[in-house]
Amino acid sequence: MADLGSLMQGFAVVLSPMNVLLMFIGIILGVLIGVLPGLGGANGVAILLPLTFSMSPTSAIIMLSCIYWGALFGGAITSILFNIPGEPWSVATTFDGYPLAQKGQAGAALTAAFTSSFIGAFVAVVMITFLAPLVAKFALKFGSPEFFAVYLLTFCSFVGMGKGSPLKILVAMSLGFALAAVGMDTVTGQLRLTFGQTELMRGFDFLIAVIGLFGIGEILLSMEEGLEFKGKQARIDPKIVLQTWKELPRYWMTSVRSSLVGIWMGITPGGATPASFMSYGLAKKMSKDGAKFGTGQIEGVVAPETAAHAAGTSALLPMLALGIPGSPTAAVLLGGLLIWGLQPGPLLFVEQKDFVWGLIASMYLGNLVGLIVVLTTVPLFASILRIPFSIVAPVIIVICAIGAYTVHSAMFDVWLMLVFGVIGYVFKKLDYPLAPMVLALVLGDKAEDSFRQAMLGSQGDLLVLWSNPLVGSITTLALIMLFWPLIAKAIALVRAPKEDEFASQRPVD
Repeated sequence: MADLGSLMQGFAVVLSPMNVLLMFIGIILGVLIGVLPGLGGANGVAILLPLTFSMSPTSAIIMLSCIYWGALFGGAITSILFNIPGEPWSVATTFDGYPLAQKGQAGAALTAAFTSSFIGAFVAVVMITFLAPLVAKFALKFGSPEFFAVYLLTFCSFVGMGKGSPLKILVAMSLGFALAAVGMDTVTGQLRLTFGQTELMRGFDFLIAVIGLFGIGEILLSMEEGLEFKGKQARIDPKIVLQTWKELPRYWMTSVRSSLVGIWMGITPGGATPASFMSYGLAKKMSKDGAKFGTGQIEGVVAPETAAHAAGTSALLPMLALGIPGSPTAAVLLGGLLIWGLQPGPLLFVEQKDFVWGLIASMYLGNLVGLIVVLTTVPLFASILRIPFSIVAPVIIVICAIGAYTVHSAMFDVWLMLVFGVIGYVFKKLDYPLAPMVLALVLGDKAEDSFRQAMLGSQGDLLVLWSNPLVGSITTLALIMLFWPLIAKAIALVRAPKEDEFASQRPVD
């Protein structure tokens, strides 16, 4: 009941005229970012983060989180109308969304996508409302060994459960750790890896890194691909919306299953993209119309959109309660909290209750506002893709440069942003993931501090990481996650001979 009272206070904070205005601005900017290929939730939040420095932390996080919700909504528009995923997690939406648009059912496909996104986010926010305070209270028992074990679990989960080559994830994460070590050592006060450059004394600012890695890197890649926009016109009138809403209850089981998959993948480092593909695959396997998936089925739009929004929203739970981001966008928001002088983690619920519950309340209202905005403005946002990319790209680059310069009012940061942009481009060309690198850059120094404090307290004894059941279980789980690809291969090799033996013993007809 106390949590519900705090939530009501959060609604009172959010419903101030200025915060409602910022909510609408954030949603509109987010949809625009989601519509434009080459941008995305993490990119948009990173680029626009400097604009919020003069705001109060609560107003700033409301605007930035609404940019995120808008980007989640906006990615479906280009996927369905143009067969161009505006976001990585919208790829699965193209499988049935674009065929529906080709059949002249773009309005129904978009209505189903937006409504499913809202449902997925709503389920995830309800989960955050009731679970976040419990997780935070539990985390108050943590000391330095426990915090390092949680950081270790996060890093190892990216390696063991991340999509792609574990070796490439390790390489990206190692580079992030190296970049996080540049600057002043927080324990000894000595300078590290500055090579005599005074500009590097403050280290690599994560904001400049993510603007370059995501924003500039994506633009360079899009320029190389020679992006062209061709697609269907869309119109959503009340009759289409009502007809689609009447049909959607048929897929309630798909929505529930996709929400659960999305929540799980959001809390763990899986993310929205794997969640959308996993939900689409499960829906195809379990639906009576599974064979028709890919030809234009509403259920094929419901599954990935529900899961993506649930994953994107629930990724904020570990960030708020433990200070550990569950997605690249959550990592950017984590950096924003640190810039505003807030320390994400269990104490945030004690020291900054208005902030936390204002953010949670804005999740409810922001997604409702987002649903209304996208249902009424689809033709407007679709027309943006008629603007030549040769005009859009320079505008985005200028915004990135302004954002980088604003951080420290230093031209060096703009050049640094361009260097990170090239690194991001090379990483994408070589298929190296950026999320582990950003995670290591944001959390590397904090993990190092926790580890060194734990070692100082135990006089260098690594067994402190197994000194009690709590830290021991987290550390053991982290090691299992780290070596999970090898464990999975070993299990497969053990099972294979047994299956061959059973097959040889079957009677021949």
